[in-house]
Amino acid sequence: MLLAAFSLAQVLSYPFPSALVRDKSGYAIAYALDTQGVRTIWFARAPRVVIPSTLPGRTFTEMVGVGSFTPVQLFSSDRDDGQELTNLAISDDGSHVVYVRGGDHDANWTLPYQPNAASSTNKPEMQVWSVPTSGGASKLLGEGDAPVISPDSKHVAFTSDGAVMIAPIDGSSPAKQLFYDRGADSELQWSPDGTALAFASDRKDHSFIGIYRNGATALQFLAPTTSQDFMPRWSPDGTQIAFVRLHGDGGPPPRNPFDWTPNPWQIWVADARTASGHMAWSSPNTLRGSLPSTAGGPFMEWLAGNQIIFKSEQNNWLHLYAVPAQGGAARLLTPGSFMIEDVDVAPDRQSVVYSANTGSTAGDDDRRHVFSVDVANARVTQVTRGAGSEWQPVALVDRLVAYDGATAQQPPLITLEQPVHITGSSATSVIKPLDRPPSDFPSSQLVTPQEVSFKSADGQLIHGTLFVPSGGGKHPGIVFVHGGPPRQMLLSWHYMDYYSNAYAVNQYLASLGFVVLSVNYRLGIGYGHDFNFPAKWGPTGASEYQDVLAGAKFLQREPRVDPARIGIWGGSYGGYLTAMALARNSNVFKAGVDYHGVHDWSLDVENGVWGSPQLKRYQQYDTRAVMKLAWDSSPDSAIATWKSPVLLIQGDDDRNVEFHQMVDLVQRLRAAHVPYEEIVIPDEIHGFFRYASWLEADSATAEFLSRHLSPTP
Repeated sequence: MLLAAFSLAQVLSYPFPSALVRDKSGYAIAYALDTQGVRTIWFARAPRVVIPSTLPGRTFTEMVGVGSFTPVQLFSSDRDDGQELTNLAISDDGSHVVYVRGGDHDANWTLPYQPNAASSTNKPEMQVWSVPTSGGASKLLGEGDAPVISPDSKHVAFTSDGAVMIAPIDGSSPAKQLFYDRGADSELQWSPDGTALAFASDRKDHSFIGIYRNGATALQFLAPTTSQDFMPRWSPDGTQIAFVRLHGDGGPPPRNPFDWTPNPWQIWVADARTASGHMAWSSPNTLRGSLPSTAGGPFMEWLAGNQIIFKSEQNNWLHLYAVPAQGGAARLLTPGSFMIEDVDVAPDRQSVVYSANTGSTAGDDDRRHVFSVDVANARVTQVTRGAGSEWQPVALVDRLVAYDGATAQQPPLITLEQPVHITGSSATSVIKPLDRPPSDFPSSQLVTPQEVSFKSADGQLIHGTLFVPSGGGKHPGIVFVHGGPPRQMLLSWHYMDYYSNAYAVNQYLASLGFVVLSVNYRLGIGYGHDFNFPAKWGPTGASEYQDVLAGAKFLQREPRVDPARIGIWGGSYGGYLTAMALARNSNVFKAGVDYHGVHDWSLDVENGVWGSPQLKRYQQYDTRAVMKLAWDSSPDSAIATWKSPVLLIQGDDDRNVEFHQMVDLVQRLRAAHVPYEEIVIPDEIHGFFRYASWLEADSATAEFLSRHLSPTP
């Protein structure tokens, strides 16, 4: 194994920010940090400074600068306990931050017990907590999830096993059930005046939008039909509720449950008093017109002027549109060949900030930058720019924007930016990061990935990022394949903790002398809807595998790469593609590391946990053709040609890919005499919760690939 210029522990030591939120007025932010498994919550608030105004018709104005925000720590887990922090919210009066501790919010399915990645002898629960921003201990409000704070800042409503609970925000008395509803309730939304609570009531094959007012008034359901209604959003004046409507479950089943089929949707607006509603907008009945399911998923919110903003991919690119609440044609706000991802409506609802993979710098299709759009005239201003990436923006007062920002060398940091001079579509800004990496973080020793592209066997253009180590001679090559699959690897550190970890490992592998190619294969995001939803994907033909093989052949043509020493690694869907590469093309891929991959798609067809909703819809048909195609699209079907060694890694409480996928593959590899090694992490989930788990798995990955691919000393 070659000696690296820095240790793996060093490059994994960065604090990773998440859950950035603002208060209603835009004067305060809160966020979580995960620093080597120790999870903390931070709060920053700007004082309101009133000065004489130079604006016509205004005597005074309020000014806030980036220097006004100084973060303070409100909570710390104090150890690598494997309990995530999510769903942060700030009370309107700024007195409390509410959060959820525990659970697995990225799971594909739920289990009757909460994750216990640290193997604690005390049973973990998913709990709602509040902490005063003035200092003091956190108070437990109750077991549950998805808290929303009342407008008067006195109470917190949240869900617990489908019931709606309520508790005083200071934890002075136990939580109690707010009301009874036959459905499983979620997506709670307080009315602007705090006198009513909207919610989605899931009745399995259909769902309603309901309103609770008080214990003496019956629940009210808005324009009920056989449809699936969700995402309730109160109008600013509290007189209307907008919501998303999908067709109810049932109907003729698809030929293959894994085929792409249109999922048309509508925006409805209901009168909050009479419960009568009307359709404000309807999507095209096409694949592109389907309800957005990637890049942040669906988004809908009220704007000023009785308008509603939403995301749609109807023109192949995920964009923002505005439609009058009374109905009418939707107006495109963000035209161009790029993808919108994170969105936040400004406190005055006159503008919107968002992140997108476009900009004025070459390679921006593999980055993220922050933009602002004025709703009235659709004028777009680029807020951030350069060779880094910025995401998860929140709009604050006085044109301030907070976001996560990173470069190729700098890991993600919560950053404040304030445009001070706007000319046309560009802005000059004052920028202030609120955090910093550790003093020994090896920023200066990290390489800058290069944007590359190549064509797959069927002519599809594929993008990738190439990590090239220093030094001459021939280097071993590594193909990295992301999971998801709706993901995109960037030319910088990533906005998801899972892929920031992968980016750190790829940087470490480059420091060991590997040339690493991260392949953005079809099925990923960032290159349009059609790229994201290709024909013959995964269990219907594995068309995306040819992009991975094309990436390996690209490396083999690289003058700095030894074509006889190509390896591969990836996790989740990337684990599936890693196993596909080793099974089908051991002549190209000489070793691989497979984190929690799928190895037999046919197991998902008849899986009682994962496949049963799909199976129910087509069980009247002969499923043999579906099963055969799924099997033929799986690594297990090519065990006979799998010769290269593999390291398999998975936690046995995985809630995204069944642990049996690894158990079953091990038996097949053993029977076929394929060399394999395995690391099983008891009680860990899919995207490991503990830093110790990542360090163990990542260290083993680097050692395994170095042992099998590095030159003999």
